[in-house]
Amino acid sequence: MNDDGGAGLTVLLADDHALFRSGLRAVLDTQADLTCVAEVADGRAAVSEAGRLRPDVAVLDVRMPRLDGLAATEAILAQPGNRTKVLVLTTYDSDDYVYRALRAGASGFLLKSLPPEEMLSAVRVAARGGALIDPSVTRRLVARFAAGIEPPEEPPEVSRLTSREREVLLLVANAFSNAEIAAELRVGEETVKTHVSRVLAKLGLRDRVHAVAYAYRHGLVRP
Repeated sequence: MNDDGGAGLTVLLADDHALFRSGLRAVLDTQADLTCVAEVADGRAAVSEAGRLRPDVAVLDVRMPRLDGLAATEAILAQPGNRTKVLVLTTYDSDDYVYRALRAGASGFLLKSLPPEEMLSAVRVAARGGALIDPSVTRRLVARFAAGIEPPEEPPEVSRLTSREREVLLLVANAFSNAEIAAELRVGEETVKTHVSRVLAKLGLRDRVHAVAYAYRHGLVRP
């Protein structure tokens, strides 16, 4: 939430394509709870404005002049006292971009072809501390993570999960939303949120995106 105590979410847009940037801003401006506080055309300006304005969410294009979106993500998240969440956007469905975005600490990796309503939903999810990857990218990454070497020995911290928490972790790793997990396990969404929070805490993970990466890196899930 913004620092003045208002209920709206503040958003910074960074993209060197003015047409896309203005189009996304126009979509944001139709929403009563979202305010675009700045538009910039390069990564260095994004870092500077994020530090000055402290927006709730920064939406960064991968390919920008002066500093690319992934390096800008790292710089923004490393700023002292940072509370800004970062969504990385790209027209290029590249595994390398996804891996770099995850390592940089982004809260989401989305394709620019995403429908406007889903883009708005992603901004809200990120602001709440959630994380997400475009579903088509997630499913391909699942196969890539699982196609390599034999799975390593299960990490000791996984033994601290209850059987239900482990179920939830596996469903999260397979790109299930909280609503889908609730339906699958026949429990309420608030119960699912509690389980997810406990899984993240027990495994020392920051968010759902990193839970996905953790599960596949340690061979807990295979396609």
